[in-house]
Amino acid sequence: MLFRVNARPVNRRCLAGLFFVLVATPLYAASGVPDWVRTAAHQTLPDFPETTKAVVLLDETTYTVAPDGSAVEHLRHVVKILRPQGREYGYPFVWYDKDSKVLSMHVWSIDPAGHEYALKDNEIRDFSPPGDGELYSDDKAKIADPPGRDPGGIVAYEYEKRERPYLAETNWQFQGEIPHVTQSFVLVLPQGYSYTTTWAHHPQTDGIDLENHHYRWDMNNEPAIDLEHIPMRPASGSLEARMTVHYSGPGLAQPQEGTWKGIGEWYDSLAHDRVVATPDISAKAAELTQGKTDFYDKSEAIGEFVQQQIRYFVIEMGVGGYQPHPAADIFRGRYGDCKDKATLLSAMLSSVGIHSALLMVDTQRGVIDPEDPSIYGNHMIAAIEVPQGYESPKLHSVVTAKTGKRYLIFDPTWEKTPFGQLEDNLQGSYGVLLEGANSQVIQLPVLDPKFNSVRRSARFQLDADGTLKGTVTVKRFGDLAERERYLFTHGDAKEQQQYIDRTASRDFAAASLTDLKAENVESLNKDMTTSYTLSASHFATAAGLLLMVRPRVLGSLDIPVDHKVRKVGIDLRQTMQASDDFEIELPAGYVVDELPDPVKIDLGFASYESSTEVQGQTLHYKRVYTQREVTLPADKYSELQKLAGVIDNDEQSRAVLKHK
Repeated sequence: MLFRVNARPVNRRCLAGLFFVLVATPLYAASGVPDWVRTAAHQTLPDFPETTKAVVLLDETTYTVAPDGSAVEHLRHVVKILRPQGREYGYPFVWYDKDSKVLSMHVWSIDPAGHEYALKDNEIRDFSPPGDGELYSDDKAKIADPPGRDPGGIVAYEYEKRERPYLAETNWQFQGEIPHVTQSFVLVLPQGYSYTTTWAHHPQTDGIDLENHHYRWDMNNEPAIDLEHIPMRPASGSLEARMTVHYSGPGLAQPQEGTWKGIGEWYDSLAHDRVVATPDISAKAAELTQGKTDFYDKSEAIGEFVQQQIRYFVIEMGVGGYQPHPAADIFRGRYGDCKDKATLLSAMLSSVGIHSALLMVDTQRGVIDPEDPSIYGNHMIAAIEVPQGYESPKLHSVVTAKTGKRYLIFDPTWEKTPFGQLEDNLQGSYGVLLEGANSQVIQLPVLDPKFNSVRRSARFQLDADGTLKGTVTVKRFGDLAERERYLFTHGDAKEQQQYIDRTASRDFAAASLTDLKAENVESLNKDMTTSYTLSASHFATAAGLLLMVRPRVLGSLDIPVDHKVRKVGIDLRQTMQASDDFEIELPAGYVVDELPDPVKIDLGFASYESSTEVQGQTLHYKRVYTQREVTLPADKYSELQKLAGVIDNDEQSRAVLKHK
């Protein structure tokens, strides 16, 4: 977890995989199933697609706010398993930490044969997720493994949980990856309190006033957002509907109005005293920027220090999931999580006269909805204010706020993204600029394709027996260099050779790659360059006096489309540009008899162009693929399918050589 999330979906597969170490053979009590569980279990269900794994029969939430601003959530949840793959939805769970508490939890089930079970208290276990070397968190869960988790079985649970006291917001997620039949949300407020609601991926819906400060919303027969077998799928959180409730009243120390400005002011109350440049911090910033007068040069020096020299390590306890550690502690320890690194960056920049702000984002594109002011993000980065009138070709990820101020968006956590750029998964999404009274939601930039590129060039000799030999050079920049930079920074020679061999196996039946070299591995603002010598037998195929040769020797631009009707948007992942320039010296005694036709297609969001020519005894293949967008609407899928077909045909095309 990078930055604590408020009521985000939980990966049930991860929970399911851990039960074999958590749960011993249980003894279940018979009967005791409440009437509300039986009623939900016996209701008539609508027709579902055959692939539906499970269905939520009932989901009732009551959220009660006390006069002092504390809140308790009460949940009833019933799910029916429809297919064997749906067993993962039959694990009851509730998360908590040191600032929240599970007051009670009960679990029941009805197996496919109709036998009823009620779990005992000692059969509901406490679980602490294991750290991964970069994480310490006090998040825990109450979890259970009830019987009857088979097709036709019913699992139900009920809990009461005291919420974190420093939040005045709750999210009701009424849509997910399986259908929901009957569900409701009831808000109970004390005298003198008021509320507002905002909605993501769903029209605004008024609640029913039940009197005595009770309000109810119902959302029934909500379809599933099932993206499991959809290629180039968007994040599920960018589609699933939710309601955010903000409340305020006299008992709240930190009221939060339902606007982006309110979100920013709430967070400023947590973080403003953490962004303080101590003498040690100021001295280091001065050292890094000594002799530099240009805004970009100074920002880059400090940005790269925080990016490369402050180790990513997460320590989250209670409010620490939201609140950064003091900049002095981060600098002294040389480690921190995403919000810590952004905080230290801001403190160091401020000491050399450069203002910056924290920017709350989500690592999945589209999850933050501009129409739903909320703390519903999981990552924190930096927005560095660009001086008025300053221009530089190095500023690639710049946005302009409503105030007219320009900001360079930079993520000091993303270790392999060059300063001045933004990693591909954040581009085109939204973030919350945390600038106190000027806080606002902003759309993050989509970068020019040339800043994320791969350029392959090679010179080969083809023998009459079909063997191809030559040297290959690959230059990568931006996010397309990330994997290789990690490999040549952290991997050994064996791992590096295995990676390049696996890459070659996609294009050659039998190939040998030697003399592997890498340059500019750590220089993020320079091309990451690899080169090697290649020898591939049986590259050309003989047919009598003819040789069939693939001009596109290596490097595939695979676009993973299918042939189904598209109903959801398309995530292209990144803007990019890929180019190939290959020369093949023909074997003595052979001439070109037939060449593939040139290709040129431009669909706006992407373009592709290739050509194969003969220059003396050399076959010359060139192509350029440019991808200009990161997302597309569903109705563009046919165009994407067309593009994928054009590219695939070109990649498989052959030149025909004949012996004189």
